[in-house]
Amino acid sequence: MVEESADQELPRAVALAWGVAANPQRGPKRELSIERIVEVAMQLADAGGLASVSMAAVASELGFTPMSLYRYVSAKDDLVLLMQESGVGVPPESIVESSRGDGGWRAGLRAWVTEQLVAYRDHPWLLDIPISSMPITPNNLAWFDVALEVLESTALSADDKTSVVLAVEAQARWEATVRRGYASGAGDSGADSAEARDAALLASLITPEQFPAVAAAMQAGAFTPGAGGDPFVFGLERVLDGIEAYLGGRSPAAPPAADPLEKEAERDPRYKEAVKARREAEKKVREARKRERELLKAAKEKLGR
Repeated sequence: MVEESADQELPRAVALAWGVAANPQRGPKRELSIERIVEVAMQLADAGGLASVSMAAVASELGFTPMSLYRYVSAKDDLVLLMQESGVGVPPESIVESSRGDGGWRAGLRAWVTEQLVAYRDHPWLLDIPISSMPITPNNLAWFDVALEVLESTALSADDKTSVVLAVEAQARWEATVRRGYASGAGDSGADSAEARDAALLASLITPEQFPAVAAAMQAGAFTPGAGGDPFVFGLERVLDGIEAYLGGRSPAAPPAADPLEKEAERDPRYKEAVKARREAEKKVREARKRERELLKAAKEKLGR
């Protein structure tokens, strides 16, 4: 929990994200809430993209006037910030756990990217929100914090670790952007068949005389769907190779000193219960995401008949 300082008032949306802004004292309390407004806005964005979200559209879905929403969210930009905060969610504990195995920080960053891609896949409109500053909301900071934690065992400086996180995040956003484009262009035919269609079209246009290097690559099967490895995996691994090469010759950071009270504290029944509750919550989130994808697929198939 964050407290607003007397000399620096937080922007309304940021204060809402941190849970330090007061809700309206009057108005339709039971039927309307910030959480419900954000939920409906995200549903609109999931169905029709970020452009489909407006204060009027959200109000219409909720059965209220736009002015009713402004008592809770002062502007569309604030609503989008809260949508983004909810859309990225909280990073799962499995990311840090991955880095504690034999794969070390590389495995942790791979897991971090994988989970980022899940959020982008579930809410593609996240990619349309401009990045105008460092993360200043709890969930976004939690993602950054986890990535930095994964890199704790390296000899990187704090500045270098931050740069590494930004480089890996750029790779994740690029992959998510391209995959969204593939999915959009494929329509109901599926990304694989669309890729095969494009490869066939390219083959009919390319000649060795006009594009000798591209023609040679095609002849070698470079553009054949399913041939070779996943180019996105290749790209991420080369980024990780670059980081590892940069680390070459540097002494690993000394592990933090063990807290003598930590093991004893972990035996506390309340702590154990909290760990159990967190794991159960993560499981429910994964199951809910799976169910959401299944229902979306079923709805699209129904509409396509």
